[in-house]
Amino acid sequence: MNNINHETKITASELASLWMQYENDSLSRCILLYFINHAKDENIREVLQYALELAENHLEKVKQFLTQENYPIPIGFTNEDVTVEAPPLFTDTYMIVYLQIMAIHGMTRYSGAVSISIREDQRQYFIKCSYETMELYNRATNILLHKGIISKPPTLNNKQKIDFVKEQTFLRGWFGKRRPINAVEISAAYLNMQKTLMKIVLELGFSQVARSTEVRDYMERGRKLCEKHFNILTSMLEEDNLHAPRTFESEVTDSTVPPFSDKL
Repeated sequence: MNNINHETKITASELASLWMQYENDSLSRCILLYFINHAKDENIREVLQYALELAENHLEKVKQFLTQENYPIPIGFTNEDVTVEAPPLFTDTYMIVYLQIMAIHGMTRYSGAVSISIREDQRQYFIKCSYETMELYNRATNILLHKGIISKPPTLNNKQKIDFVKEQTFLRGWFGKRRPINAVEISAAYLNMQKTLMKIVLELGFSQVARSTEVRDYMERGRKLCEKHFNILTSMLEEDNLHAPRTFESEVTDSTVPPFSDKL
């Protein structure tokens, strides 16, 4: 077995993972450069810098893979899509919240990339990306905890008994007569609420600085949809006297100078 040299072409699934990573990390690079230029808190700036180093390393690695396979390099996002000198649009608090949520998305994306990769070099690369992103999540979460920014999910009392689902009506959840929300549902709802809150602020900021009326309206539409979803999930928690995560709309400044292109 050790003497077999079986070189295989990169698969469509592996190519898709590399291509999407290049698009995502080229976008992240633009946002991180802008954030770093305005971050006042040294601890937050250090985590942002770590994230930027990861993104730039990933971009170079993807270029190597695609060049070796004779594929073109994606256009992605470039320095033309960011004006780092533009006035700050978000506070340091939002910057670290944004980074933590994007790390959550990254962990999901990279585990998915590993699961569809066959070639060993691709598997090893995305496994390494997974570890790096877990470290990024860890660093960002530590900052959020230390500064008292993060909202912890609700806790449940431990005086409950084991029970079993006896009727299919349990699957109806909150339709008709509502039953108490369970821990699995609380976990999913709370994580979705945290992601949604990050999006609300991002869309609020982008709608404030977008040059195109079409883009501005699109961002505003997205913000209203997110607020609707957030309110629905909040009502589910509040019915069982559980708290919702804190909001961050106040972390948008009053700047109207576009730091990013409408393309971004």
